[in-house]
Amino acid sequence: MVFKTRVRDESIGGDNPFRWEDKTTDDIFAGRKVIIVALPGAFTPTCSSTHLPGYEEHYDEFKKHGIDDIYCLSVNDAFVMYQWSQKLEVNHVKMLPDGNADFTRGMNMLVEKNNLGFGDRSWRYSMLVDDKKIVKIFAEPDMSDNCPTDPFEVSDAKTMLDFLNK
Repeated sequence: MVFKTRVRDESIGGDNPFRWEDKTTDDIFAGRKVIIVALPGAFTPTCSSTHLPGYEEHYDEFKKHGIDDIYCLSVNDAFVMYQWSQKLEVNHVKMLPDGNADFTRGMNMLVEKNNLGFGDRSWRYSMLVDDKKIVKIFAEPDMSDNCPTDPFEVSDAKTMLDFLNK
């Protein structure tokens, strides 16, 4: 699986110092301990006010548990994910665009949100991965297509920290 990402490259200069960079699942997961924070969409209320900011706020605590990186994954393109990270002033959590929903589909976490006009989106979950092995997934309940609610009960930063503290 390949993620199409945009990274800042000051050597490019000019008004748009970014270049495309393909990141494979091996780049992200092999020999590393990472957290994936998957959510329905950039700029959406719960994702913007609580979900992503919680992981950014507690980044240093996660690092103390040997976490190499935290990635925020959404079925959005690289440009949207970048602008969202800028708007929220995210400096530590890395943005992982899944624009074609390939990873999300492979995780069996793709849901239809047509009732909200969103189309296909990622279900809200967080997971701890150690060297390409899923250690724990905290998936929100009621993962059904066109779910009328947006549950946010177990994929938050506190739940993940409590798990790591055990």
